[in-house]
Amino acid sequence: MNTHTDLGSVPAERPRPTPHPTHRLTLLLKREFWEHKGGFLWAPVWAGAISLILTLMGMILGEVALRRNIGDGVVKVDGQVMINGLDLGQITSRMDAAAIRQLAGGIDLSLLMAALWPLIVLGFVVFFYALGCLYDERKDRSVLFWKSLPVSDRETVAAKALSALLVAPTLAVAAAIATLFGFLLLLSLFVLLHHGNPVALLWGPGSPLKVAALLLAQIPLYAAWALPSVGWLMLCSVWARSKPFLWATLLPVFSGIVVSWFGLMNLFQLDSGWYWKHIVARGLLSAFPGSWNLHPAVRNGVDVNTPSDLLDVLHPAHSWALFGTTELWIGALAGLAMLLLAIRLRRWRDDN
Repeated sequence: MNTHTDLGSVPAERPRPTPHPTHRLTLLLKREFWEHKGGFLWAPVWAGAISLILTLMGMILGEVALRRNIGDGVVKVDGQVMINGLDLGQITSRMDAAAIRQLAGGIDLSLLMAALWPLIVLGFVVFFYALGCLYDERKDRSVLFWKSLPVSDRETVAAKALSALLVAPTLAVAAAIATLFGFLLLLSLFVLLHHGNPVALLWGPGSPLKVAALLLAQIPLYAAWALPSVGWLMLCSVWARSKPFLWATLLPVFSGIVVSWFGLMNLFQLDSGWYWKHIVARGLLSAFPGSWNLHPAVRNGVDVNTPSDLLDVLHPAHSWALFGTTELWIGALAGLAMLLLAIRLRRWRDDN
């Protein structure tokens, strides 16, 4: 019996669409986040939580010391006697406009100092993440698995660099802003316990939204400024067969010692301090937020006389002036060059 198969009735298999490069990059960014969630998310969150706990403990100890010192509960302010401790409402009612402005500057500065804890942790997280992100996958041989996937070395290195330059600082700034408002809530509770109005005393004079906006404005500046440090650390991570921390730190330091010892920078009409500042420090310390605030372009036109003047340094009108300097862009180009070299090295550096 002859069987007849109608090939025309079999539906043709549709070709599978090729994943878009941005889709693969998004998946790689998610992979980096979930693999390093402890450093990217929980480290700054716990740093902010610890700062709030210490603040609460300090308030409790201060309250105990205050009540112990006043003894019978009588406090005199401008000749008036207040019973049952400190009355912030009566104290602030006697403040003039200049004192209110100083109070506002002090509140904003306190909010900024409270928000620094997650940002300090960010510097260490980015430093050690960039130093180990390419070395660890060679150490545990997981690089062989990732190379078997249809993901290029360029996309992998780019995802790791973006995680260090954008994802980690964004999460740290979010944790810093949450810590900022948590600190303000603790202060509000302290003011309420002492017969004060938190809205009139803290939320009105202070500018928590302004401080939060200034922190958010530092993210693109951090990405550009930290690029040479991230590039150098990732280059050492992909190149070193062992102990990448020693290679990453000792090479710049010993090169600085050699340059200083033999006065090599004199050949370019420069002193040895230039090498330590623009090569060694930029390569190792640029990953720490705020390290650019000492640059003359940022401090230009800012006289730090009052607490509010410190916030002016963070204002984009001053901090973003760094984008107009050649030093920033030369460092960024050097960082990109080191990332390109890291891509080339990753193609064959699997320690087989």
